[in-house]
Amino acid sequence: MTELYPKPDKPAQILDMNAFDQARSKVSHAVQRRLNNVGASSVLFYRQPIEMVFAKGAWMTAADGSEYLDFYNNVPCIGHCHPAVIEAVAQQMAKLNTNTRYLVNIVDEYIEKLKATFPAPLSNVVLTCSGSEANDLAMRLACKSTRGSGFIVTECAYHGNTAYVTQVSPSSLKNDTLPNHVVAIPAPSTQNYGADIEQGFANRVQAAIDELSQRGIKVAGLLLDSIFSSDGVFTHPNGFLHSAVEVIRRAGGVYIADEVQPGFARTGTHFWGFSAHAVVPDMVTMGKPMGNGFPMAGVITKPYLLEAFCEDVGYFNTFGGNPVAAAAGLAVLNTLASEGLQENARVLGNQIKAHLLDIAEHSSMIGEIRGSGLFFGIDIQAQGVPDAERTIQVIDRLREQKILAGAAGKQGATLKLRPPLCLTQAEAEFFLDGFRQVVLD
Repeated sequence: MTELYPKPDKPAQILDMNAFDQARSKVSHAVQRRLNNVGASSVLFYRQPIEMVFAKGAWMTAADGSEYLDFYNNVPCIGHCHPAVIEAVAQQMAKLNTNTRYLVNIVDEYIEKLKATFPAPLSNVVLTCSGSEANDLAMRLACKSTRGSGFIVTECAYHGNTAYVTQVSPSSLKNDTLPNHVVAIPAPSTQNYGADIEQGFANRVQAAIDELSQRGIKVAGLLLDSIFSSDGVFTHPNGFLHSAVEVIRRAGGVYIADEVQPGFARTGTHFWGFSAHAVVPDMVTMGKPMGNGFPMAGVITKPYLLEAFCEDVGYFNTFGGNPVAAAAGLAVLNTLASEGLQENARVLGNQIKAHLLDIAEHSSMIGEIRGSGLFFGIDIQAQGVPDAERTIQVIDRLREQKILAGAAGKQGATLKLRPPLCLTQAEAEFFLDGFRQVVLD
């Protein structure tokens, strides 16, 4: 059978980017202790890992007293160890923590406040403990409602680590090819689709639907990280997902927006990444920043999708939606509003991006700069070609400047930056000064 869409080149592995490599690094006592305890599943940042002991706001402190500006971890979206979350969690933990088989006011208070941030058609919430669980459930809902089993994702996507979700996470697979029911398509970039990203991406979605059909598989869903973070961060032009969503729905599939990375005001212009595309997803999955470090996640969906699923099987998660998680989540939503963090992300993000573009004019190692709000992707190159090794060198040199950063992209050659939304003007300038030192030398 001739495939309508060829399999993409194998993407760089997301867990290998900026990671400790025992073959190339000195193994300290602390690292050996971790390896002994965790074994082959151990994942540590940097060739020489950092032992962290404290964090506050946008800063993390290492055991040797070094302080690092955190431009990588998007989990503490309102800042590390935010007092509002600490107080809310402590008070609720001292009062009651149980499961959702009981009525607890703070759980429904949280869900209603969360729902208020979404378009009205999305009105049923199922709370889980991790984004992986949320995406797993969303995929199951999609299969039940569409009676299909095929999924379309981008070629460097990462959506989680359950057995089911790993199958739609190409950047997690080291040796295996994608299973027959999954088709991966290139990220929505000008490099892949030229000037008309919207139509080019929609055409690829249609080609993937056709390929699944040739394999005898009906499409169930289009599952997309709304900011394409693992693919290298793609945000513009606004609205480029609109036609692709129309294509998937005409084929009888649903659109699942994975907001684990871009959600909760990070893009500055919108509270949710999908909102920039003038579309209403059939389901939205959430995680990471939802509890600012307290493990919580969830799916919000149109009621008919949940009703169809529950005709066959119930869903209960012992820790999902517990009152302490609800307290943490409520504190996050309240703080985002009271401290004006979405506007801060928009204003500071625009300023930082403008300075980055200026720096790029004087640096041969910087390629394209993308992003929205406080989420950036910066391509690192050598002689105009994406260079993963140089990206690691930039990350290491930023560490010397006391700045934490990460990597992404198909070649692992995109610098990924996600500072907390509480970032200050002075901290933004600290980052820019350090970045200049690294890329202009």
